Amino acid sequence: MQVIYEDNHILVVVKPQNVPVMADSSKDKDMLTLCKEYIKEKADKPGNVYLGLLHRLDRPTGGVMVFAKTSKAAGRISEAIREGEVEKNYFAILLGAPRERQGKLTHYLLKDEKANTVNIVPMSTEGAKKAMLEYWIAGEYKQLSLARIKLITGRTHQIRVQMNSLKTPILGDIKYGGDTMPKGFNLALWAYELKFYHPVTKVKMVFRCYPPESKTWEVFGTVIKSIMM
Repeated sequence: MQVIYEDNHILVVVKPQNVPVMADSSKDKDMLTLCKEYIKEKADKPGNVYLGLLHRLDRPTGGVMVFAKTSKAAGRISEAIREGEVEKNYFAILLGAPRERQGKLTHYLLKDEKANTVNIVPMSTEGAKKAMLEYWIAGEYKQLSLARIKLITGRTHQIRVQMNSLKTPILGDIKYGGDTMPKGFNLALWAYELKFYHPVTKVKMVFRCYPPESKTWEVFGTVIKSIMM
């Protein structure tokens, strides 16, 4: 586990791809448990460790996450997320390129619990949740494009479903049309940046992490580096 930042109130880490955020039916080790074990060992704490789960990443998605080490920090950051004051930015490699090089997408999404998929539905559908994001195409290579994505809402599978709605699914996303990824490669979606105000000091904090070094991302390496400098 890679720790980016830690103090008495928050823990910022990099979630690897294909690791669940919290325990699920797979019984695989999850980020919440890993982070608790890290704190317990480092601080030599007896008993249970408090750690607040503030937001999530889909299992196949990796990148920067923040956890709260106190209930006060958890409450304040959770409120900031509800108020849209926490900025979450992603890279995604798309199959093809959208007709518009930048845009804002708004849909209503409904999760199918049995299939563990999300569908775009009419606004009036019972249980539908509004999903919004902004995207910019930062580079193109052959039949691929690199998108920067800013989440405005945080819904399950949101980026994957909304980018597929443009007929440009994410590379490697077998659930939502991007099933041309060679075997053994990961979903080309990465949470590269998180911005929020510290829950106690009120200082604005910006955390970034590069996508993994792999063939998936190397074709856009120069573009990514220029964005993150």
